[in-house]
Amino acid sequence: MVPRYARPAMSAIWEPEARFRIWFEIEAHATEKLGELGVVPKSAAKALWDWWATEPEIDVPAIDAIEAVTKHDVIAFLTWVAEQVGDEARFMHQGMTSSDVLDTTLAVQLARSADILLEDLDLLLAAIKRRAEEHKYTPTIGRSHGIHAEPVTFGLKLAQAYAEFDRCKTRLIAARKEIATCAISGAVGTFANIDPSVEAHVADKLGLEIEPISTQVIPRDRHAMFFSVLAVIAGSIERVAVEVRHLQRTEVLEAEEYFSPGQKGSSAMPHKRNPILTENLTGQARMIRGYAMPALENVALWHERDISHSSVERFIGPDATITLDFALGRLTGVIDKLLIYPERMQRNMDRMGGLIHSQRVLLALTQAGVSREDAYRLVQRNAMKVWESDGAMSLLDLLKADSEVTAALSDAEIEAKFDLDYHYKQVDHIFDRVFG
Repeated sequence: MVPRYARPAMSAIWEPEARFRIWFEIEAHATEKLGELGVVPKSAAKALWDWWATEPEIDVPAIDAIEAVTKHDVIAFLTWVAEQVGDEARFMHQGMTSSDVLDTTLAVQLARSADILLEDLDLLLAAIKRRAEEHKYTPTIGRSHGIHAEPVTFGLKLAQAYAEFDRCKTRLIAARKEIATCAISGAVGTFANIDPSVEAHVADKLGLEIEPISTQVIPRDRHAMFFSVLAVIAGSIERVAVEVRHLQRTEVLEAEEYFSPGQKGSSAMPHKRNPILTENLTGQARMIRGYAMPALENVALWHERDISHSSVERFIGPDATITLDFALGRLTGVIDKLLIYPERMQRNMDRMGGLIHSQRVLLALTQAGVSREDAYRLVQRNAMKVWESDGAMSLLDLLKADSEVTAALSDAEIEAKFDLDYHYKQVDHIFDRVFG
């Protein structure tokens, strides 16, 4: 985790003290249920909760010092708690294994992280929707292969982003449900030394579902899906970031990141206004996607359990969620303050001499009885003259001067095909489908 790209609420989930607090809750809830079952004295859970009620400070360095000797993090924690609570603490962890604590804790952390990410997505969706409505009918050029294609609106560009992130939200809700899973099943997952009702009790207290069958560890296909969804969200972030970066190029300059008073773009060139936020988002998206592959590789563990996944998850759990939280917040800010230049959009759309209307003329010729092959040839030969003149010539004028074209279409019919508003007749319909 890089502090530069971290926000407090998400980072707090992954702090050692937060992790140890979840460990305690798991152990205390399990001991509580074991007391109800008569496996341990009820006084054991009472002693644990009484100590907890004093709001004790978790002494992370002390636990780390014990682990330096034991070489086992859970044992180190249990030892430290026993030093605080006293004799009753010996009844903790009855019939449990370390993975019961570690895997259930990771489930809690990932579920809590998902809740923050879902809030982030809601804020991003709200910002996109606001700007989409603002520019619902702002004309701009659509591009395929980076080349002028046909007119769209800037609102439609944003509506597409809204629909994509709405799908991301749906996927994350499903991924959160799948990852929020508790396993308290003991060694190799057989419940030989602990009753399944303990697992159900802990799951209920922590807001988790029970893992139907664990093999001492929660199966890592759940985690692979979770981190894959984060990777897809990162891909969607980059798609928008790349769009902004292209639109901010000097030759295009249809939109750009907000440039605050006092901001500097270059240490050497005072005139620069660089898309640094969206370039940064592109880099963060690469990192988040990179965390998905080791999560997929964690699925194939040896037999009932090994710990090859453990070190991986110590990296990717905090890094992926913290970075995605930061990236979603940053993209929301970019969208919210994005500078949009409708006049430049119109100027860019007009600069190629009406080429953007070529399809309508092609279709009109075919409807007038010209074969598609001939219609394409007629429009293309005039369009290429405009292209090679860099827009200095007019496609409309060339078509009206082409006898083969005018043999099929009148000047008025040709002119009618250069109506910009024609392209926007379904904008309301598309917005209704996206925003409901």
